Amino acid sequence: MSFEIEGKLHKVFETENKTASFQAREFVIVISEDNYPQYIKFQLTQDKCSAIDGIEPGSQIKVHFDLRGREWNEKFFTNLNAWRIEAAKAEEKQESKQDPAGEFPPYAADFGESIASENKDFDDLPF
Repeated sequence: MSFEIEGKLHKVFETENKTASFQAREFVIVISEDNYPQYIKFQLTQDKCSAIDGIEPGSQIKVHFDLRGREWNEKFFTNLNAWRIEAAKAEEKQESKQDPAGEFPPYAADFGESIASENKDFDDLPF
């Protein structure tokens, strides 16, 4: 199952070679919800380690990720495994800030007449 989340890139760590054939890189994003920002750490693995290159801390990004969990010696571990990172789209944020009045048609001077003219068979009885 895949998920996605938007936030501001806070910190990027160096790539670590865990074994001779496995490498991983972590990064942290900040999600600002009210007065309590949330710092969320993700992991990139193998050929995806370079996906965060060129993105500066403070940039707004969208992270596509999977949840990964495992058990080792009766301890349980959960990772947020990122597989794609992209710049957050600025136009989506601007659309949400637009005046919702622009979505409605212009107001008719005589509202009653405009409804009656559109619905000539208008009957207010439900039966």
